Amino acid sequence: MNPAWVWFGLMALALIGEVMTGTFYLLMVAVGFAVAGIAAWLGVDIAWQLVLCAAAVVLCTLLLKRLNVLKKRGSPPSSNANVNMDIGQTVKVEAWNEDRTARVWYRGAHWQAELAPGAEPVAGQFVITEMRGNSLVLSPTR
Repeated sequence: MNPAWVWFGLMALALIGEVMTGTFYLLMVAVGFAVAGIAAWLGVDIAWQLVLCAAAVVLCTLLLKRLNVLKKRGSPPSSNANVNMDIGQTVKVEAWNEDRTARVWYRGAHWQAELAPGAEPVAGQFVITEMRGNSLVLSPTR
């Protein structure tokens, strides 16, 4: 049996895993298996097949990192309105404490609130921009 078919079988398994997980890393592994399969088909020694497989995986991964394809996108869950329903809601602040905190009435309860960096501690309407534990981070409304 030609060892190329083993590499191509592993490539198919990596592609199936890629489709199931949605990461780009298994796709890079599949590329490495394909390169090793081509090398095996050409009659290259098994040691060189392994070296070519590893080199292809590393080079493809570095290329994708350089192109920022593997970079995580989006905001963290603490400030992502798609994850946290409180982000973007408005609250009224009666007065700020000296440590830039306040107690606000929101969703039927009193909440601890912090003023976002760079904002002025004046009374008025504020928008929730982040959740830190059970504390609201507030920025002035625009």
